[in-house]
Amino acid sequence: MTATETTTGATATAPADRQIVPPEEKYAAELEFLAAHDGGPRPPGWRLTPRAVVTFVMGSGGEKLKAGRKGLVIEPKFVGERALVERCVVTLAGERGLLLVGEPGTAKSMLSELLAVAVCGTSALTVQGTAGTTEDQLKYGWNYALLLAKGPSREALVPSPVLTAMTTGAVARVEEVTRCLPEVQDALVSLLSERRIAVPELAGTQDGQLHAAAGFTLIATANLRDKGVSEMSAALKRRFNFETVGPIGSLAAEVDLVRRQSTVAVARAGAAYAVDDAVLEALVTAFRDLRTGRSTEGWDVERPSTVMSTAEAVSVATSLGVSAAYLPDGGDLLGRLPGQLLGVVRKDEPSDAARLLGYWDGPVRRRAEQGAATWRTLWDLRSALEA
Repeated sequence: MTATETTTGATATAPADRQIVPPEEKYAAELEFLAAHDGGPRPPGWRLTPRAVVTFVMGSGGEKLKAGRKGLVIEPKFVGERALVERCVVTLAGERGLLLVGEPGTAKSMLSELLAVAVCGTSALTVQGTAGTTEDQLKYGWNYALLLAKGPSREALVPSPVLTAMTTGAVARVEEVTRCLPEVQDALVSLLSERRIAVPELAGTQDGQLHAAAGFTLIATANLRDKGVSEMSAALKRRFNFETVGPIGSLAAEVDLVRRQSTVAVARAGAAYAVDDAVLEALVTAFRDLRTGRSTEGWDVERPSTVMSTAEAVSVATSLGVSAAYLPDGGDLLGRLPGQLLGVVRKDEPSDAARLLGYWDGPVRRRAEQGAATWRTLWDLRSALEA
């Protein structure tokens, strides 16, 4: 499962001079339309109904929805199970913490952005978890100039994105929560259970306890590969509902997603897209075979230690598209594919190059022997992996 970017431009409101446009701007027309389209009951503080949030993320299935005289087809932005998105929305409606877990590159962050935007209108109340993240970044800090001039006051307090979300009834996001040190993670335990933050410096005043407004909740993400970085405590785990975001199940759906996202990326580079369907299907098929350890025909494949994610496949397809546009011999995309795959599998472990060579000697060779023209060409390029 992963997220897609709409390439129709129907709802985009973004200036062309930015590489990435936040979803609250990119999908502003859809969000405004859905708010008018579905007038059903909404949890406190929500911009859209839970049903409309699911529609925003999953799309309207090609159906043109009506709101007064206006009609709009809502584009799908997430490729995966609708039931997963529905569970996420129910969790947020119950004001419980939501933890999205999965392998790197499965669009956990994109899904958290889309959910936050649909619920509260912004995805910007975000803390990026790292080994250097401090408790202040999850709670509050101080404007030391004001602190020295006037002493402790609400005016001198600098709220974190999480505290801002609390006091405004919005959705806060914590990316890569397991990369934070345990003592920093523990700051979230009382925050999610007591729904307030104590400010000892302001004790005895009305600002000594900052309480969560209706609608506040938190979405965190964690990579399964990072479980050993800073394992979450049992107490913190109990404050979250866990949802696993997995790889895309359908080859055709993954090829379509890679095509759309790489087309957008190549367009940002100022070039026309020239990666044909045969190359894209071979690329995605190789990623899926190496990711699962089993080919589409059922042949065993030795998996590399690197995560062969859809996001990485998009990067390779983008590189091929840019090569075709700007390099003298860039039109030979199949000729460039083995080198691109080698660069991916060697990211974590250089010895994984041998596993890719084994894949060439297995499924690639067998497909070539069965007469598949694309795979015959790739088999003839085996020497590029040996070099």
